[in-house]
Amino acid sequence: QVQLQESGPGLVRSSQTLSLTCTVSGGSITTMSYYWSWFRQAPGKGLEWMGAIAWSGATYYIPSLKSRTSIFRDTSKNQFTLQLSSVTPEDTAVYYCARVVSSSGSYAEVSIPTNYDYWGQGTQVTVSS
Repeated sequence: QVQLQESGPGLVRSSQTLSLTCTVSGGSITTMSYYWSWFRQAPGKGLEWMGAIAWSGATYYIPSLKSRTSIFRDTSKNQFTLQLSSVTPEDTAVYYCARVVSSSGSYAEVSIPTNYDYWGQGTQVTVSS
């Protein structure tokens, strides 16, 4: 059984960098065709895909956040990390990590939440002004 667990600070000040780590158990993040993503859901809004890191280490980001987002991994710990820089109160949201199996890694496959089979429980991040 694959399990994902998000960890990181629940409160971040504006202009700082948010850093969240997803620890994966029950499966390797380097297994072929697995893509590991970060999503977020702001109050009153839908689930937003932020970006992904592939089993190969390749990264993908939503264009609107690309300049502020970095996703990297530590294969020795079976973890992947999201960093979001220059945060503002608009970045306040519940952040989730999740896994999708994709043969192509296309945007259409990795950006759609319903394609994902495993999710973390989510972690609330509040950005103070």
